[in-house]
Amino acid sequence: MESRLVVVTRGAVAVGAGEDVVDLAHAPVWGLMRSVQREHPDRVWLADVEEADELPLPLLAGLADGAEPQVAVRDGAVRVPRLVPRSGGAPPAPEAAVGCLDQWSGTVLITGGTGTLGALLARHLVAVHGVRHLVLTSRRGEQAPGAAELRDELTGLGAEVSVMACDAADRRALEKALAAIPAAYPLKAVVHAAGVLDDGVVTGLTDEQMDAVLRPKIDAAVNLHELTRHLDLSAFVLFSSAAGVLGTPGQGNYAAANAFLDAMAAHRAAQGLPATALAWGLWTEKSELTSSLAESSAQGTARPGRHGVLGFSSAEGLAMFDAAQLTGEPLAVPIRFDRTELRHGDIPSVLRNLVRAPRPGARPSEGAAATAAAGQRLLELPAAERGPALVELIRSHTATVLGHSGAAAVDEERAFKEMGFDSLTAVQLRNRLGTATGLKLPPTLVFDHPTPAALAGHLMEKLFPENTDPALPIFKEIDRLEALLRSMESSGGGHDQIAARLRVLATKIETAGGTGSQAAPTANGAPEQEITAATADELLDLIDKEFGSV
Repeated sequence: MESRLVVVTRGAVAVGAGEDVVDLAHAPVWGLMRSVQREHPDRVWLADVEEADELPLPLLAGLADGAEPQVAVRDGAVRVPRLVPRSGGAPPAPEAAVGCLDQWSGTVLITGGTGTLGALLARHLVAVHGVRHLVLTSRRGEQAPGAAELRDELTGLGAEVSVMACDAADRRALEKALAAIPAAYPLKAVVHAAGVLDDGVVTGLTDEQMDAVLRPKIDAAVNLHELTRHLDLSAFVLFSSAAGVLGTPGQGNYAAANAFLDAMAAHRAAQGLPATALAWGLWTEKSELTSSLAESSAQGTARPGRHGVLGFSSAEGLAMFDAAQLTGEPLAVPIRFDRTELRHGDIPSVLRNLVRAPRPGARPSEGAAATAAAGQRLLELPAAERGPALVELIRSHTATVLGHSGAAAVDEERAFKEMGFDSLTAVQLRNRLGTATGLKLPPTLVFDHPTPAALAGHLMEKLFPENTDPALPIFKEIDRLEALLRSMESSGGGHDQIAARLRVLATKIETAGGTGSQAAPTANGAPEQEITAATADELLDLIDKEFGSV
C-alpha cells in the first residue's frame, strides 16, 4: 500500500478575519507542502490546529481518505481554504484611487526598488499618487542596470529619490538605511518587492536553493517588520506570489517564502498594524521574476502563465495594487484565470469555488474498476489497437506539458531528454499519465522509459498484464544486446566470435520453438529438450549467460 503523509502545524495559517498567525516559523511549510501536493498528488495532506488543542487524531487519521487536501481545525470545526472572487467587477482605473491613498505621504521605502516591478511602482506612486520622497533599495543600488535613469526620471517628475545599495535581509544594513531617512520626511510606507527565483522540484532542492530564495523574502520581511513596528506607518505592503497560495510545481522554495509573507501580513493585521500581502499572479512586464516565469511558461512547466493562469499588463497590475489598498484586507490575490483551461488541468483545491471540477478527492483504487477514463477507453479497444492508442495518448500529454500545439510535434522514438524534459516536466507528465490511466507511477517514469514508444510498452504491461506478450522481456534484452553491438562496430575485434555465438543461440531458439530438426546439446551441455520447455525467464537467463560479458 502506498504511504501517505499528513503534515500538522499549530497556528501557522490564519482562518477568518482578524485571526493571528502565532507560529510564523512554520508558515512556510504550507507553501512548500502545497507545491509537494502538486508534484505528488494524493500523497500529502495539510492540517493546522489551534495552538492549545490536543491533536484531533481521529480527524487526522481520516484526512487522507477525505476530499480536502488542506484543512484547518478551529473550535472543533473543519475549515477549508477557498479563493473568493472580488466583488464589484474589474479593478478601478488608477485615477479612481487618486486622493484616496493618503498613506503615501511622507517617505516611501521600496525594497527591490531598482527592479522592474519596484521601478513600475515607484513611477506609479510619484505620477499618480504624488509621492515626493522615495528611498529605493536593492543589492546593487546605483550600480543596478537603469538605476541612474530611474532616479533622474523620478526627479524630473518632482520627487526626491535616494537609491541605496542595501540588502534588506542584512539587519545592520537595513538599520543604516532607515537611519538615513531625514526626520523632516519620516518613513510612512514600506513596500517589500525584493525576491529571486531558484527553481527545482522539491525532491531536488538543495540547502543553497532554499536559502537563496527564502532569505531575500523572509529575512528581509522580518527585519522590516521588527525595525518599523514602532513607527507610525500608514502602509506596509508585501509583494507575495500566487505560488504560495496555489502551490506551483517546481517552485516549492518560492511558494514557501511567499506563504510566509502572507502569514506576516495576517500577523501584523491581528496586532493592529498596517499590512497588505499581494499574492501576485503573472505580470507580463519582463523582470528577474516574471521573465523566469514567462520562460517556464513557454516550456510548459505549469508555473503561473500556463494551465489557466493568464498574465496582466502593467496598467492592470497597478490598478489592482490600488484596489487592494482600499479593501483593508491583509491578503489579496491579484490574478487572472482562464476558467476553461483550468477545467482541463490539475485544479488546486483552493480554486474549487471558481471552477466546477470533478468530485474532489476521487482517487482510483487498485484494479480494473479503478481505471481512469483514458484507461477505460483503451480497455474497450481491440487488443491490436491499444498500443498505438496508448502511444498517441502519451504523445498528446507530452505535447501539452512542453507547450506544443499538438501530438504531431512529438516523435514517439525521440528521447524525452532530447525534447527538453527536466525533473519538473517529468513529474508533470507522470501526473497527467497517472490521472489518465489510473496508475500509480514513479517520478522517474520518463527517465526509466526514455521515449514515448518505450513508455507506451511499459504502460501496456501495467494496464493489460494478461495481454502482454510473454516474449516482450526477451525482445527488450535483444534490443539491449543490439545497442551493445552497435557500440562495438568501430572498436574492431571480437566480431567473429560474437557472430558464432549468435548463430549457436539462434539454432537453440529455433529448436526450442519446434523449427529445428534435431535436438542437440547446448554449449553448457544442457539438452535441447530443456530449452524447448524453458520459460521466458529461463530464456532470459540463457541470453545473459551467453552474452552477459558482451
